[in-house]
Amino acid sequence: MQGKNNSGQLPPGFRFHPTDEELIVYYLRNQATSRPCPASIIPEFDIYKFDPWQLPEKAEFGENEWYFFTPLDRKYPNGVRPNRATVSGYWKATGTDKAIHSGSKYVGVKKALVFYKGRPPKGTKTDWIMQEYRLNDSNKQAIKQNGSMRLVLCRIYRKRHAMRHLEEKTENTVLAHLEVTPATDAREQQMMKIPRTCSISQLLELDYLGSISQLLSGDTLQFKF
Repeated sequence: MQGKNNSGQLPPGFRFHPTDEELIVYYLRNQATSRPCPASIIPEFDIYKFDPWQLPEKAEFGENEWYFFTPLDRKYPNGVRPNRATVSGYWKATGTDKAIHSGSKYVGVKKALVFYKGRPPKGTKTDWIMQEYRLNDSNKQAIKQNGSMRLVLCRIYRKRHAMRHLEEKTENTVLAHLEVTPATDAREQQMMKIPRTCSISQLLELDYLGSISQLLSGDTLQFKF
């Protein structure tokens, strides 16, 4: 088993954002065949002994996503179905598997899974997501020599709702600045209705200009005919 992640192996400013092909070709295949990986930043241990919210502290690397090598145990001794149960729930596959290619060569598969609290079929869906990478079945070296369990690489992350909320908040703020208050809007519409020329009687009927007594008060107000 590899030691814990050593993020110090990456130069300052660099982030670990590998493609699907790179995870299969340079990390999973090397780990499964006991060859060194480009960087020793992915630990190997059984993630199914932990719930997903416990895994970030095990990784010691990554801010929003975490990577692990893990053996894929069988649910039944003589079966082929994997056991993905944890202490508090289980991982359930969703969607269809995606084939990973390196050039024109088929090298592996990516499977998406969602974590559910409880036990099937009454589990409660959470926002924890896993992308499981496994080597092409034709690669006999995908099986670890020290056991009968296949080694896979897992990328685990949590759906981030904060960004969605921030976008909604920003959009609402912009709309608020663009809106005209009802009172101002109504006043402007009324002012637009003022005729360019009118008689005194017509002018007195425009009560939205304010109090008539105020309009007629003062010595400076004069009307020219």
